[in-house]
Amino acid sequence: MSQQKPYRLPLTVTPQRYEIRLTPDLSAASFAGEERVFIQVHEPVRQIRLNAAELEFKAVWVEGSDRKMFQGNVTLDDENEQAALDFAETLTPGSWQLRISFSGILNDKLHGFYRSTYKDSNGQEKPLASTQFESTDARRAFPCWDEPAFKAVFQVTLVVDQDLTAISNARVVRETPLGATKKEVVFADTIKMSTYLVAYIVGEFDGTEPAMAGGTPIRVWAVPGKKHLAKYAEQIGRFSLTYFCDYYGIAYPGDKLDLIAIPDFASGAMENLGAITFRETALLVDAEKATRGELERVADVVSHENAHMWFGDLVTMKWWNGLWLNEAFATFMEMLAVDVWKPEWRRWDSFTVSRAAAMQIDGLKSTRPIEFPVEKPEEAAGMFDVLTYEKGASVLRMLEQYLGADAFRDGIRLYLRRHEYANAETTDLWDAIEDSTHQPVRALMDTWIFQAGYPIISVAKRAGGIVLSQRLFRYLQDGDEQEPKWHVPIFLRAGIKGDVFTKTVLLEKRELLIELADDMDWVVVNAGGHGFYRVRYSADLMSALKSSLQSTLSPVERFGLVNDTWAATLAGVTALTDYLSLIDLLRDETDINVWTTVIGAAHHLRRILDDAQCAVLQERLRAIFSPAQQRLGWSPRAGESELESQLRGDLIAALGTVAEEQACQVRARNAYAQYERDASAVDRNLVPALISIVAHMGTAADYEKFYAKFKNAQTPQEEQRYLFALANFRERDLIDRTLRLTINGEVRTQNSPYLMRNMLMNRDARAKAWVFMKQHWAEMLHQYPDNAISRMCEGIIGLATPELEADVRDFFARHPVKQGAKQMEQHLERLHIAVVCQERWRGLLRN
Repeated sequence: MSQQKPYRLPLTVTPQRYEIRLTPDLSAASFAGEERVFIQVHEPVRQIRLNAAELEFKAVWVEGSDRKMFQGNVTLDDENEQAALDFAETLTPGSWQLRISFSGILNDKLHGFYRSTYKDSNGQEKPLASTQFESTDARRAFPCWDEPAFKAVFQVTLVVDQDLTAISNARVVRETPLGATKKEVVFADTIKMSTYLVAYIVGEFDGTEPAMAGGTPIRVWAVPGKKHLAKYAEQIGRFSLTYFCDYYGIAYPGDKLDLIAIPDFASGAMENLGAITFRETALLVDAEKATRGELERVADVVSHENAHMWFGDLVTMKWWNGLWLNEAFATFMEMLAVDVWKPEWRRWDSFTVSRAAAMQIDGLKSTRPIEFPVEKPEEAAGMFDVLTYEKGASVLRMLEQYLGADAFRDGIRLYLRRHEYANAETTDLWDAIEDSTHQPVRALMDTWIFQAGYPIISVAKRAGGIVLSQRLFRYLQDGDEQEPKWHVPIFLRAGIKGDVFTKTVLLEKRELLIELADDMDWVVVNAGGHGFYRVRYSADLMSALKSSLQSTLSPVERFGLVNDTWAATLAGVTALTDYLSLIDLLRDETDINVWTTVIGAAHHLRRILDDAQCAVLQERLRAIFSPAQQRLGWSPRAGESELESQLRGDLIAALGTVAEEQACQVRARNAYAQYERDASAVDRNLVPALISIVAHMGTAADYEKFYAKFKNAQTPQEEQRYLFALANFRERDLIDRTLRLTINGEVRTQNSPYLMRNMLMNRDARAKAWVFMKQHWAEMLHQYPDNAISRMCEGIIGLATPELEADVRDFFARHPVKQGAKQMEQHLERLHIAVVCQERWRGLLRN
């Protein structure tokens, strides 16, 4: 018999239904609560253990079916965030009611039941309260069985000021005045669901009129003065909810859907059933002024959260090691929905950038499998990363393409029907897809879900065809690692005597010979870019591809070729000069995603190389970027796509910053002055580029303008643009000023950690930023949301000198980060890779 783990609750008592009544006091930042929990006692007990943190218990009673009541004594276990309720009499097996009165605080850490603020039209600060319970913070709002497998029905009642709006998971049953100033808002029962999905929001909110998606009313809520920014989210909300109902073949499980923008929010959004909460930038947007990328962000996040209403809410993982079942599927489904809604965005093509971000982390020795053992609550918080989301979604896309879209969807429908209103594990998913498709899915997918890393597929000609071989890809090789194997779906396309040959095979062993004609002209492995692996071609095969990049390879395949070569360069397998020679061939490139990887690599090089090397690099970059930018010009052309418009801005931004082209910088400053005079005179997709260039070259006067724009922004996107632009200024006094902003309360704590991260990544500010962060570490830990600390620390990858790396390692050895220990390992390894590359390339790019 396995030993009970202290941080897990026993199964002797389980909840069936909660009736929760809460009275928040926004001015005092506190709340009082009462709950009645209908419980099932499975064996005789005299103690009930449940979760509670930062709560004060007032009274505890249990009542049996015979109406007898017993008072309980409470002992708190702060380390494990539990409360032991002890009773003088034995509770016999059967149905009981547990009654608890309690109180708590509306904290400022953006978790549990917390306090947020906004300023009204008169500049007066107004409070509101919201919840964020995932992964283990419902226990800060009400005593509960705060583990995903303890599903129950929830009925919430909120007692609030009469002029406030109250929102929860289900529809309002009734509102009743209580005296002269209060009202009682009673909500309907939820479906059977996990505690982390419960939500309640209280404050001054304006809501849109209900818009129907099938039979479900959808409303978007914002603080006063921002409702006019809700229309776009409503549109994608309606579309994606309808799309998912059809895809899953199951009706939406709630009775309404509210999308609520919260001024202070630690993550992007939270999939509370029927009451999804969002950071304002992920929900509210002016569709006439926002860039295409900003609109895509809103569409992605709304679709992602709506997808969770089935994957996560209706069917939930049993424990946090299975989080990928929620998040990977929601990421995969958001791509499907947005790609159908806006096919001109080519969303699956741009997903290659997200896939590459996951591969960057998964190529580290400090990576982890998608499904990873999780024990303590803080370990659950560390699962919200690119391996869970982007790698998980990538391998699902690979599986879907291998099985076929319809067969894959049928398996998903079967999985949801089997486990609705319940919990599931990874093996349940494979069972359903195998039963539906009659394919050996488990053997294939277990190598991707339970095994860390991914392979690099080497491709070489051999008599009678080509030979594929797989080995583990790592940026740092130490020679003593085991060589795992994957079941790799190979999507192959080859040119033979003017004809195109396609084939899909499964590489299960270390090596595979594929028969092809000896006079093959070229071959593409990972055709379509759906595979989660890198490809390394022999010199002759690589030469054939390079000679016809635009005609032979699709944009996604060109992205893969360039990104794989860059990864091999960082790993020391390919020379930096060979990578630069490859991107020299891209002057005619028209795809935005290919340019995204090239520009990202250029910024990374700038953080690694010394000043003299950067000067040589800039000259080469100008020669690469300028022809592409000149083709697009500075102004929109009739009939051009939104992606072309966005690419124009990206190339101009790169020329004016990492390539340091003076003519571009002068013209950008003039264009920004024109934008200040008449915002409509400048294409919206060009505006972020102008802001970034002006900040990069910025003076104190520019800083004052940007700071004022940040403080008086008209949309969440404008606020974010100007805030993070402050991290790009390079004058010493302005660097100091931005650093002070990270802790002086002028910037919301949801944004401060990311401002600090950007400062660490600024080559000219990084040394000062690192000293500042060390000096104010305790303040940052106190102020910032716990889950943001490891994300802030990603900025240390910009501290690419041997001296700074040594200091960084020493500091974090003495100040370990509680939430996100695995991410911290990864940040440190990425920093080390940069320092290794710095030494490896020391003699290159010299005049």
